[in-house]
Amino acid sequence: MKFVAFERAKQGTGASRRLRISGKTPGIVYGGEAAPQLIEIDHNALWHALKKEAFHASILEMEVDGAVSKVLLRDVQYHPFRQLVQHIDFQRVDAKTRMNMKVPLHFKGEEESDAVKIDLNLVNHVLTELEVNGLPAELPEFIEVDLSGLKKNGTVTLKDIKLPRGVKWVSHGKQNVVLASATSPVVEEEAPKVEEAAAAPAGKGGKPAAKTPAAKTAAKTPAKK
Repeated sequence: MKFVAFERAKQGTGASRRLRISGKTPGIVYGGEAAPQLIEIDHNALWHALKKEAFHASILEMEVDGAVSKVLLRDVQYHPFRQLVQHIDFQRVDAKTRMNMKVPLHFKGEEESDAVKIDLNLVNHVLTELEVNGLPAELPEFIEVDLSGLKKNGTVTLKDIKLPRGVKWVSHGKQNVVLASATSPVVEEEAPKVEEAAAAPAGKGGKPAAKTPAAKTAAKTPAKK
């Protein structure tokens, strides 16, 4: 994926603010043997590029003054509530140097798995990306995870998939990680229905309650004509 940037001469808070007002985003390119380079990018073009997965997870070609170099997106700073990219960082890529990169996971086959078709399990994608290490030419744009073999309440871990040749997982001390899991849906039990008794409240021993004196008097008094 290719994008165009321009060399930026001025730096500082004031210069960066003026750039943003003019529709540009300040940035920097660092790494390799060359000194860090200040750049600016058209904000609208950058905003649309950042919506694409490949812009975040692949080696990019950056053109500055007609010269093209390979870089990797390292950091993006967004405005807290406005649709505005405040600053962006890129790292130069050396074809002979291994590097770390976060690669998105693409899941497939879960609808064909026994966990979903037979047991009606719910599938949870535990991870959405994986940090890997490799030479720039070996690093994939994404890693495919096949869930068609998922069983009832089962999991798919890193050991269940095959990474591209030359690519290693950056473990950060972990032995294995769960990529996706299947769980049975929670069934809510219905509360038992309580039928209200239509009869009058019973007295002691289950017998009908005795009439009150007032009720007895009212029963004996004949109705006036």
